[in-house]
Amino acid sequence: MEQGGNRVRDVLLAMALALTGCGGAPQAPEAPRKVLVVQPGAAADMAAEAFAGEVHARQESALSFRVGGNLTRRFVDAGQAVKQGQVLAELDPGDAQLQASAAQAEMARLGGDLERYRKLVAQKLVSQSAFDAQQAAYRAARAQYELARNQSGYTRLVAPRDGVIASRQAEAGQVVAAGQPIFLLAADGGREVAIGLPEARIRDFRTGQPAIVELWSAPGRRLPGHIREIAAAADPQTRTYAARVALDGALAAQAGLGQSARVFVADAAGGSLRLPLAAVQRGDSGATAVWVVDAAGTAHQRTVRLGGYGEDSVPVLAGVQAGDWVVAAGGHLLREGEKVAPVDRRNRPVAVGAR
Repeated sequence: MEQGGNRVRDVLLAMALALTGCGGAPQAPEAPRKVLVVQPGAAADMAAEAFAGEVHARQESALSFRVGGNLTRRFVDAGQAVKQGQVLAELDPGDAQLQASAAQAEMARLGGDLERYRKLVAQKLVSQSAFDAQQAAYRAARAQYELARNQSGYTRLVAPRDGVIASRQAEAGQVVAAGQPIFLLAADGGREVAIGLPEARIRDFRTGQPAIVELWSAPGRRLPGHIREIAAAADPQTRTYAARVALDGALAAQAGLGQSARVFVADAAGGSLRLPLAAVQRGDSGATAVWVVDAAGTAHQRTVRLGGYGEDSVPVLAGVQAGDWVVAAGGHLLREGEKVAPVDRRNRPVAVGAR
C-alpha cells in the first residue's frame, strides 16, 4: 500500500511540475504578418510625359538696399539659413549719417526761429503770414530730417522673414545702386516644382489639377501635389508655358531647394493614380476599400472611390494619395489596427515612416 501511495504522489508531483512549467514560460509574441505594399502609381499612359523641373521655394524674394552706396560688410552666404530681422549686409553709413546730421542742424535752427516768431506775432511785431511761412519752413526741415534719418537706417539690409539664402549677387567692396539685388531669399514653408508645359497641349492643363512629383534623389518615392499657377503667355524661346506645381502635405519637406524632379500631371478626369486589382477589398461596411499602412506599421482600412477597372490595375479617384503605402497582397487576412511587416516586390523591408 505504501508503494502504491508513493507512485500516486510521484505522478501528481510530475503533473504539477508540468502545469507549473506551462503556465510560467512566457510565450513568444506573434511576429507581424508580412504584407506586400505599393504606392499608388502614375497611369501607364503618363509615363512618357514626365515633365522635368526644379524645386523652388513658394516665396522667393530678391533683397536689395533702398539706398545706394559702398557695400562694406556681408554677413551671410548662399545656402545659409537666416531668421527674420537678421542683418545680412551693410553699406558705408558715413554719407547717410552726415546728411542726417545736417538735416537735424537745419531743423534745430528753424525751430529756434519759429519760437522767436511765435513771441513776435503775439506782440503784433510780425504779421501772421510771416509766422505761417516760418512754421511751414520748420515743418519741411523736420520732414527732411526724418527722411535722412530713415535713409541712414536703410544702410543695413535685414531678412524680412525666415528662410535660406538661395543666391548672392554682390560682394563686399562693391558699389551698389538702390534696388540692385544683393541676395535671393527662399522663404521657409511651401515647396514647389517649376516646369514648362507644352504649348500644343496647354488646354489640357488647369490650376488645381492633381500631380505626382518624383525627386531624382529618391526614385520611386512619389509626392502628391497640384498645379498652382500657369503663365498667361508662352516663353518666346522654348514655346512652353511656365508652371508651378505645389507639393502637398508634410512630405513636401523631403524636397530640397534646387533638386531635380519629374512631374506627372493627372488627366482631366483626375485618374492619374492607379493601384493593382489585388489591393482592392470589400470593406466592413460593404464599400470598396484598401488597406493602408501608417508610419507606425499599423494597417488601417480606408474607403476609396475607383474608376473603370483595367486588365490588372484600376484608377483611384479618391481615398488615397501618392505618398500612401497600400497593401497589394494579403489584405484579406488583415484586421483593423493589426501590426504588419511591409515588404516590396523583392521581399525587402519597406521603411514606411521614413522621411
